[in-house]
Amino acid sequence: MKLISFISAGRATFGAISNAPANDRAVDLGPLLGARFADLKALLADPRALDAAREAMHRAGADLALDAITLLPVIPNPGAIWCVGLNYRDHVEETKGRIAEKPVLFQRTAMSQAAHRQPIPRPPESTAIDYEGELAVVIGTGGRRIAEADAWAHVAGYACYNDVSVRDWQRHTSQWGPGKNFWRTGAFGPWLVTADEIEAGAPLTLTTRVNGRELQRATTDMMIHGIAQLIAYLSTMAPLQPGDVLVTGTPGGVGMARTPQIWLRPGDRVEIEISRVGILENSVIDEADAKS
Repeated sequence: MKLISFISAGRATFGAISNAPANDRAVDLGPLLGARFADLKALLADPRALDAAREAMHRAGADLALDAITLLPVIPNPGAIWCVGLNYRDHVEETKGRIAEKPVLFQRTAMSQAAHRQPIPRPPESTAIDYEGELAVVIGTGGRRIAEADAWAHVAGYACYNDVSVRDWQRHTSQWGPGKNFWRTGAFGPWLVTADEIEAGAPLTLTTRVNGRELQRATTDMMIHGIAQLIAYLSTMAPLQPGDVLVTGTPGGVGMARTPQIWLRPGDRVEIEISRVGILENSVIDEADAKS
């Protein structure tokens, strides 16, 4: 099942995408399940909720055209967005870094996220804006000190993520947060593919294209620290909660490491494609042209 958060008729709600090949129609689950679940995060917190969502979708049918609604980031209100740096060997090599024994972690805020096809604003403070295609993992069942062997049971599903970096601000200090939290720079979508659709640990192919040119390609089994390991590590610090987002790292091929360097500019179109998940697409605009 493909789940989305969106706005329809001025109302924030959540729903599911039709199984039709075009993926162009949706059902609004909010009116059908809203008495039990306020939003997609609440839906994911209930292990039985997906069955209710499937039943509601079957009853109602997918009657909303995607073009008629405004998508939101898959989880607009996550309690935590954990991001992993330097988690592919080729990216470590191109940045002249070193492979860390433990995951390199930083966090994003919810305000830093953008939805599928929502423009990514380039801030006036920088022109060093870089793409980073990544796989996002969304937590369903929460927990503390989750064992690696049990980690997959805590995954609600998967989405694409573009962990856009404002590179000069990222290098202001040894902490990467400033360059990772500019407004609407973390694109998250187009939808959540539920975990029952993808076998635990199955290698997924990740591709990043800018204006149709392929700049990144890798498979998720190339990660240094795998998904189960990351869930176990993060949940040791504090309980993971339903709707928390784990952004698992980018492979080699980023614009910063190229000669000449490639920075995103207004008018560019960035696509993050992950096999069996979908294609996340965003254009780039100057922040002055972005709608609030």
